[in-house]
Amino acid sequence: MNELKQIISLRLVDSDRAAVQAIASRLFVRESDIYRFAINYLLNRFSCLFDESCTGSDLLPAMLEIRAEINHTLGLKRHQLERIFNGNNLHPDKYVAMSDIELLLMPQHILKQRLMKQDETPRANIDVETWLKLYLTEKYNLLEMDKSPLFDDMP
Repeated sequence: MNELKQIISLRLVDSDRAAVQAIASRLFVRESDIYRFAINYLLNRFSCLFDESCTGSDLLPAMLEIRAEINHTLGLKRHQLERIFNGNNLHPDKYVAMSDIELLLMPQHILKQRLMKQDETPRANIDVETWLKLYLTEKYNLLEMDKSPLFDDMP
């Protein structure tokens, strides 16, 4: 197999570059090794995002894991997320409702209020992120989410 390597250009803020340099130094590797590691980690961890057979609710575990970054870093909007979840979805049982997609974009204080309205199971004693995971897991029957390291903190 011919795996031709490509040179890419990347823009980073100084603090991110300094952090990468510090990690590389601490691990006694090159800075480029850290960038390759980060990209490989992303590709392995979120392989469902380039797997065309993963649609609808199959994408919820990955999107929950990057919930904070969806809005702040990537700048995704609700209609973009709806297209990502349901655009190529041919299975009605995997359809993700817009009201649930919107939950991924909400700050915690608004998310808690919305979950209090939407979730019929009272869950006052858990943090909001865990509540969201439980709500979506139960609503979309995402049993495989229980095996993910992301869901180790679930009761």
